[in-house]
Amino acid sequence: MSHALSDILADRFEEEPPEIMVIKSYVMDNFDQTVAVSIRDQQLIITTRSAALAGALRPHLFKLKKLCETDKKLLIRIGH
Repeated sequence: MSHALSDILADRFEEEPPEIMVIKSYVMDNFDQTVAVSIRDQQLIITTRSAALAGALRPHLFKLKKLCETDKKLLIRIGH
């Protein structure tokens, strides 16, 4: 019996952690931009495509940390 890769991956669909959803929606609501967010042991890494957005997000890190209700360090990276 052969299964397509899409069928196998569809069964593994996992919902994003709440911290990721909070950060993505905050950035979309306030800056109308998308970001990628990844979670490490003690870090939440926000990856933006532009240095301007990274600079604009920096003053919002404390508020984002409170919204996420986390003790993890928030980092901003520029990349794609």
